Amino acid sequence: MLSPVGLLNAVAAFGPVSRRPGLVFDPTSGRRLDLYAPSRVRSPLPTVVFLYGGGWDSGSRDMYPFVGTALARQGFLTLIPDYRVYPETRFPGFLEDAALAVRWAIDHASAFGGDPGRLVLVGHSAGAHIAAMLSFDRQWLARVGLEPDRRLRGFVGLAGPYDFLPLHSAVLRDILGVEPAVRKTQPIAFVDRRVVPTLLAAGAVDRVVDPANSTRLAARIADQGGEVATRVYPRVGHAALIGAFSPLLRWLAPVLADTTGFIRSVTATAPVAAATKTPALGQP
Repeated sequence: MLSPVGLLNAVAAFGPVSRRPGLVFDPTSGRRLDLYAPSRVRSPLPTVVFLYGGGWDSGSRDMYPFVGTALARQGFLTLIPDYRVYPETRFPGFLEDAALAVRWAIDHASAFGGDPGRLVLVGHSAGAHIAAMLSFDRQWLARVGLEPDRRLRGFVGLAGPYDFLPLHSAVLRDILGVEPAVRKTQPIAFVDRRVVPTLLAAGAVDRVVDPANSTRLAARIADQGGEVATRVYPRVGHAALIGAFSPLLRWLAPVLADTTGFIRSVTATAPVAAATKTPALGQP
């Protein structure tokens, strides 16, 4: 019997999307990503790096073909990288891995029909935390030679923890640290007037990550004069928020439509090229 995620991915297997799995983005560690692209596109495509969740101690790119496929069908070159999790690493190891994946996207997107100048980070749960840290705390992308406010067009956070002190879990204290160093793990602490355009979405009945994380971060961004939009979906929980990317669960909330609408809005300044057919990337 298929698991719930397996069912979402089975449905995603049908459609005009090409997938190239297992591309190495970090030769030193051999860490890999999966790449998704529409079979027929307007090129160059806006490029999305999606970072999955899992509480910083679990997760795999193999669980998210339904996300990569959904975004590719909407006309985006989509990369889903793996990153180290606890206990293999602790903060900031997962940030370092994600930064290398963004560097790879900048360097290689054009080879697959993507536009590295129109890059958006999208993350769910712990992945939203990682994406927010890369977007707001400039040191992590700077370490791979990038400036967030120059190289990122936007950030989409789905059910992310951005302002969640104090830590009540011994495991989280081991992953993220203790006072005072743990304050440097909070994305809200790094918001300033240069913040990239941001969409924050949450489920109103999320029992894993308090949706107030999103509303507090949105308020901080607005206070700094940044561009921010917020969506809080009624009757939607933590897993259902990302599950709503799938055709099976889109009736729950317009998460995919809001995400893709935002991505289009922040990447719309480049001219649209004529329709072309992308090279085959492997089996959909």
